[in-house]
Amino acid sequence: MKILVTGGTGYIGSHTVISLVNSGNEVVIVDNLSNSKIQVLDRLYKITGKKIKFYKTDVRNEKKLFAVFRKEKFQGVIHFAGFKAVGESVEKPLEYYSNNLESTFTLMKAMKTFGVRNLVFSSSATVYGKPASVPIYEDFPLSTTNPYGTTKLFIERILTDWSKAEKGMNIALLRYFNPVGAHESGLIGEDPNGIPNNLVPYITKVAVGKLPFVNVFGDDYDTPDGTGVRDYIHVCDLAEGHVAALKKLETNPGLVVYNLGTGKGYSVLEMVEMFRKVTGREIPYRVTPRRPGDIDVCYASTEKAKAELGWEAKRDLEQMCRDSWNWQEKNPDGYSK
Repeated sequence: MKILVTGGTGYIGSHTVISLVNSGNEVVIVDNLSNSKIQVLDRLYKITGKKIKFYKTDVRNEKKLFAVFRKEKFQGVIHFAGFKAVGESVEKPLEYYSNNLESTFTLMKAMKTFGVRNLVFSSSATVYGKPASVPIYEDFPLSTTNPYGTTKLFIERILTDWSKAEKGMNIALLRYFNPVGAHESGLIGEDPNGIPNNLVPYITKVAVGKLPFVNVFGDDYDTPDGTGVRDYIHVCDLAEGHVAALKKLETNPGLVVYNLGTGKGYSVLEMVEMFRKVTGREIPYRVTPRRPGDIDVCYASTEKAKAELGWEAKRDLEQMCRDSWNWQEKNPDGYSK
């Protein structure tokens, strides 16, 4: 199939492009490079041996997006494009609502206009808010604690309504837990602009000497060591989950929802300790106040994805950390020379 990947030069998008190509799909990327680098395309070519067609444009640009749809004739779409940092969303809520919602509206209009019926949406475990219990199942009540999560929840509801109104639409809502790691080649990985917002790239920046210490946001959570517990999933496992979801849509299931995680939780201090192990380096850290919107514990039930997609995460925490470090050590300045 020919698949459009919005945000395909980003962290999760680029790894998913590899899985799509390895599964025999033709891939076209649309990305405005606001949080990614053009060098990713060369790295993808080195890994896959395929030149990935790329359009530099904002998904919100209706004229340009429609031109891409008119030319390429897609059979499916995977929608990653969007702002994604919890902390930043609290500081800049209007920018998050504008960017994430408008891009989705424009994409939906293009899909409707050109008769594209299959969509995989990059959602998030943040739509569960502060869950009453763990593991978290797909039928849990939905709520949010920050604007980023709210944009994901709004889009889920919009797509749910659209799937009811537009007969023949097939939509997979994939609720990610915490993607980490990198491709085993070390050629692609997470390269955020400025200071990283997420834990693992921050730890690797400390390990490589780019940052002085890890900020541990709060040590008074209701967890064994007082630090937040999250379900970390290797980005390559996550990418393979998208391919499985796309195959599911070929069976015309309508709207389907899946958690993509490992079903296990690790604390911030456990992550720091594992990075000490795989890097052989000290990882200094400093406890600072909690961030707005953070919760105590979050990890997935993965039973539904295993039963209906035939997918489950295969890579363990040590491999996640080892591959993250391999990327950082080989690319201390990210994609920049």
